[in-house]
This record gives sequence, structure tokens and C-alpha cells, in this order.
Amino acid sequence: MERVRFAPSPTGPLHIGGLRTALFNYLYARKHGGIFVLRVEDTDQNRKVDNSEAYIHESLAWTGISPDEDPIKGGKYGPYRQSERKDIYQKHMLELIENGKAYYAFDSGEALGLAREKDEKEKGGFKYNAQNRMLFDNSLTNSKEETANKLKEGNVVIRLKVDADTEVMASDLVRGSVRVNSNELEDKILMKKDGMPTYHFANVVDDYLMKITTVIRGEEWLPSLPIHQLLYDAFGWNPPKFMHLPLILNPSGKGKLSKRDGDKNGYPVFPIQWNETLGYRESGFLPEAHLNYIAQLGWSPKREEELMTLAVMEKEFDVANVQKGGARFDFEKAKWINQQHLASITADELINRFPRIVESLNDVYGGKTVTIVDLVKERLVLMNDLEKATEFFLKDPEDYDEKAMKRIGKFDIKTVLELISESVKENELSELKDAFVQKGEANGIGLGAFMQITRIAIVGGLSGPELFSILEILGKDVTLRRLERLINITTL
Repeated sequence: MERVRFAPSPTGPLHIGGLRTALFNYLYARKHGGIFVLRVEDTDQNRKVDNSEAYIHESLAWTGISPDEDPIKGGKYGPYRQSERKDIYQKHMLELIENGKAYYAFDSGEALGLAREKDEKEKGGFKYNAQNRMLFDNSLTNSKEETANKLKEGNVVIRLKVDADTEVMASDLVRGSVRVNSNELEDKILMKKDGMPTYHFANVVDDYLMKITTVIRGEEWLPSLPIHQLLYDAFGWNPPKFMHLPLILNPSGKGKLSKRDGDKNGYPVFPIQWNETLGYRESGFLPEAHLNYIAQLGWSPKREEELMTLAVMEKEFDVANVQKGGARFDFEKAKWINQQHLASITADELINRFPRIVESLNDVYGGKTVTIVDLVKERLVLMNDLEKATEFFLKDPEDYDEKAMKRIGKFDIKTVLELISESVKENELSELKDAFVQKGEANGIGLGAFMQITRIAIVGGLSGPELFSILEILGKDVTLRRLERLINITTL
């Protein structure tokens, strides 16, 4: 059975790049009838941020891609927080030491700093590896007695022992073969001075013990692939398949999408709110629309229709269609996709999903709220637009669009307004259009004048949903009051 994992670090909010990684893992698991695991990689306790793990869970729950196994639900291969797996790492670390695949290093920060400064000047870079490891303070250069004594002092890290002059080969489902000479690699630190494993070590051990079959992660981890391959080799384990996803690039310029880009250009980069920073949820995006958009950042499904539900994406997802190059973020496209999803959902469902946004309408109109939402929903880009799109149902216009007023200035506005008022008083609102036609023919005024002037009186401008539907919802009293207000203004 295919098993994949999303393994974020709880060091802050979940970026939409991280959410896309989670989504691709989820889609891969569902496409292959597999298991989607959430593992929290919290070995770096100094960078851990309170509430970050809860934020990750809430973000995944909002989008509907909750894992099958995680720290809360549990599972056969837990614990699912790396901070709770310390004994497991210690056991496997000792195995590497005993087999000569890793070694203790006692170098001070000062000694390493001097060596780094010297090599950067003379060689253009510093690597602690087979080329120079015998010049440093470690268990390879110390006697057993010296090593034992220094281990008691506790100022120690454990490094991977990388053989010199060997070709390291690994494979990626998106990029094919990855080859590097071992002399280009460092003897990476596997265990830090605080006794906690580094990302590289814990990641490999956990993926093996949790029976992960395919690792799907961001492109930024591609340079780590040779080191991870060496760790699998050191343990004698078969590695999983790897797939490194392309970067999500900022809309203009170079580099990957960052919070700074979002702050500068006015769009969210987090799925849900983090502290004072709003996310896509609070900005009025539907979770299915948000997933629909980010799924296409690096994946090109073989279908003409861009709009997809999560169920469709589960069926359509194919590794062969994941691209190598970075995907440029386009907030306008994200909003367009959200608009299409909003238009396709019934008014009843929108009201049920966003009860807070329709509270004021419910207070005034009760059962008519469904009719109002249905009238305007195709005009909504974000769900938060509903308040502005329906504000004329709740209050009379305080001012009128200048361009619209100039446009109707060619008519005798006061006369037309009085004819409109007469029509409203004399007829049912459902029959008003025919009444306008008759009044217009009798007075040599076209229907367009009646329609435009009525709309300005009622909503303050010339745009908006179907006019006669608005009037039927508002009723005669409100309609006449607004007509009278514009009559008074045009008389002044």
C-alpha cells in the first residue's frame, strides 16, 4: 500500500506552498488507495512556535484534506511528533556509530569558524568531509580513551561519515536521476549537541519506520536527496520513491512567493488567519476553490476544464503531469476560480457555510435572504463581497454615482421620477415593467430612461442585479421612499 506523509515543522504559520505539498500528498494517496500521514517535525525546539501545530491541523481541516494518521488520531507507526521519538533516534544513531557509518565530533564553534574563514578565502568554500575530517577534533582522530572522556563532557555532535570519491545516485519521479560526487558533500551533522536529531537523520529514520513509500516534498529539499540516499545506504534500507515539487514563484521578479510579497501586493499567503494576518478563509475564499487553484501551481491535469472539485482532483492526479519549472502565483486567477465556485453553489449552501456574513440580511428579511443571495451570488468574487453587494437592501443610498447621474442628465429626471412613482403606486411590483412601458409610450419616454433612473434611485448607481427582483424584495414603501429622496435632490 502506498503511504505518503506531510511533515511540516511547527515554526510558524503554514504557507500556501506547504499546503500545496500537503495537497499533492493527499491526492497521491487517494489516487492510489493509500494512506496520508501528518508527521510534525519539531526537533528544533528553539524555533518551535506556540499554536503552530494547532494551526496546521486547522488549516488542513478547513481545506478538507485531513490526514489518516497524525499526532491526534494516532496510528500504528507513532508517535507522530519527532520530539516524542528521541529514544528511537538514539537507538539508530548508535547503530551507525557501531557500524562505522557515523562518528562523534567535538569541535568548538571557534575552531570551526576559523577553518571556515580560512577555506572560504583559499578555496571559496568550506566543507567538513573526507578531505579534511582528520584535521579536526573527532572520534576518528582521538583515541578511544580520549573519545570516552570527551563524551562525558557532553559537547558533542554526531556526523555522517561520507566516503571519498564515490558517485552518489538517487532518483526523482519528476527530475529523473540525481548524481553527485561524494567529495561535494559534507559529513552532515546527524545529532546536535542537545541530543536531538537533525532534520536529515530523523526524516530518514521516520520515513523508513513509518513505511513511507513515496516522499513528496518541495524543491528546496532536492539538494538534501544525496545525503538522504547515503543514510539509507548506511542502514542498508531501500529508499522510498522521491518527488520534489517545483517552487511557487512570486508574481513579478524572481524568487519564491513570500509573506513579504503578499503584504506588499495585498494578497494572503496563508490558508487561514495567523495572529493579525488574514488568510484565504477570512478573505472570503471557498476552501475547494483555494485547493483548485494551488493544485494547478506545478501540476497540469490533462483536461480542458480548469474548475475541479477535490473528488475530481483525486481521480485526475498524475505524477507524470507535475512540472519541473517553478509556477508563478497569480492572485487574479485565484480570485477568478473562487468566483466560478461561488457561482456554482446554491444560495442555501452559501448561507449555511457563511452564517455570520448574512446575519444582517436575516434580521431584516428572514426567509427572503435566500432570494437575495441567489440574486447577487454570480457577481461575487470573494464571499466577503456579499456585504457590499447587498448593502442597498439594508439602507437607502446616501449618495449617487456621479457618472451615472451625468448619464441620465439628458432626461427630465424629475418628470420621469414622478411617472415612476405613479406606476409604483398604481401597480403591483410584479407588473411594474409593463406599467413603465405604458407610461413611457403615453409620455414619449423610452423604457431605458425609466429603468436607469429607477436603478439610480434604488441602489445609487447603474450596476447591480435584476432591477425588478430588487424592487419586489424591497417592497413598495421602501421603493417610494427612495424615489422621493431622489426627487427632492433633483429639485434642489
